[in-house]
Amino acid sequence: MAASTALAVVGTATGAAAAPVCTVEYSVTNQWTGGFQGAVTVTNNSTALNGWSLGFSFPAGQQVSQGWGGKWSQSGTAVTVAHESWNARLDAGAKVTTGFIASWTGANTAPTAFTLGGAACTTDGPTTPPTGTPPTDPPTTPPTTPPTDPPTTPPTTPPTLPPPTPVAGAPELTVTGNKFTDQNGAVRRLLGVNRSGGEFMCVQGHGIWDGPADDASVKAIADWKANTVRIPLNEECWLGLDNVKPEYRGANYIDAVKDLVTKVLAHGMTPVVELHWTHGQYTGNSSGCADVHATCQKPMPNARYTPAFWTSVANTFKNDKRVVLDLFNEPYPDRATSTATQAWTCWRDGGTCPGIGYEVAGMQDLVDAVRATGAKNLVLVPGIAYSNDLSQWLTYRPTDPAQNLGAAWHVYNFNTCSTETCWNDTLAPVAAQVPLLAGEIGENTCGHAFIDRVMKWFDDRGLSYLGWTWNTWNCNSGPALITSYDGTPTAFGVGLRDHLRALAP
Repeated sequence: MAASTALAVVGTATGAAAAPVCTVEYSVTNQWTGGFQGAVTVTNNSTALNGWSLGFSFPAGQQVSQGWGGKWSQSGTAVTVAHESWNARLDAGAKVTTGFIASWTGANTAPTAFTLGGAACTTDGPTTPPTGTPPTDPPTTPPTTPPTDPPTTPPTTPPTLPPPTPVAGAPELTVTGNKFTDQNGAVRRLLGVNRSGGEFMCVQGHGIWDGPADDASVKAIADWKANTVRIPLNEECWLGLDNVKPEYRGANYIDAVKDLVTKVLAHGMTPVVELHWTHGQYTGNSSGCADVHATCQKPMPNARYTPAFWTSVANTFKNDKRVVLDLFNEPYPDRATSTATQAWTCWRDGGTCPGIGYEVAGMQDLVDAVRATGAKNLVLVPGIAYSNDLSQWLTYRPTDPAQNLGAAWHVYNFNTCSTETCWNDTLAPVAAQVPLLAGEIGENTCGHAFIDRVMKWFDDRGLSYLGWTWNTWNCNSGPALITSYDGTPTAFGVGLRDHLRALAP
């Protein structure tokens, strides 16, 4: 049932009644079973603002699925609406209106407290009686005639602005607030698997992929109802360095990657092209190898080759925004440096980093390399501690002229941040502001109890995740999802497969 409530939001001050900071009119313009459409109009009663942010909390668990007229985000019950570039200016006395679509269950109770610009506000209650409430001074005698058109049943019409229809096939992804959206503006989640092999087979001299990369093997992934495949790569193989066998490097390697990307797209899935192993000698704390070559996970990318890798990859895929670019698998500068400030500064800015013997390319360098090609593709930026720590991601995040960055995070049952308490403390604040993808989830138990918890936490917040890995390894020695490339799952893989199929429309 449609309803409308106008709320005056008044700022508080110590020792005296303060003038209203703003006036908010919150209205439910249309409502149907399980969903509703609303509008919020803010009048600025204070000084002119060059940029604004409205905050409020839904009291009954409502969840925003789409918004317009502002950048909408939600974490738990807390909702934030920030200005767009075209309506950032809000003069004294001026109004701005935003709209949204949300879900509800039980009761669709209106919010009663708002903030503007972070200042606490209080409400003085509805300024007009809500629909169906008797007037303050009811007539002494009942009306002699009934209403002209009394309602016979509650409205059953759908919203006047229904949620956009998702595009068919793999979408061109854009960041809208804290969501991934497609060309139609529909919210999209990235749900699927990793396809390991391209990072290690070539540099070890065994081939390019570990197992088949033909159409049947890609179709088997799609049959799990995955919509995303992450493809780890090796920078020396892509750049054609001569420590790699000729048949597995340069143009041969690039053509194989392009072919796999094409197959993934043909099955309606999003390819995430990711840099896994890189050049640079590191023998410090948690070193994976003493080799200068790209034969293991290094703590950070290197300035010598990694920007060139991303320049080439971005030029290869910049004309297809369906391809997502994941900058670096698992940074761990925190293991090489002595303080969190040093680690996060190294992560963002690169250069000479304490404890790392080669010149580092920071995340800002890699974003700059991608954008310098003109590529507008979605870019994913991981955290530190093997991508398991996003605690200062928002503070140090790179600047992106295309404004198309998402955060990447990895979790296994043996990681430091492997509990809901840690996720609530460190992931939720990031997910409230930018889209979040768990690029790798897994466990070393050959079961799926841990990833079941991860998937629930992410499902509850509309976030994205990818299982590690679509390879026929022994799940007792690592989180392998399959026993055969026809898609036969391991005991671990059963959990992800069944969950993806249950989520599929």
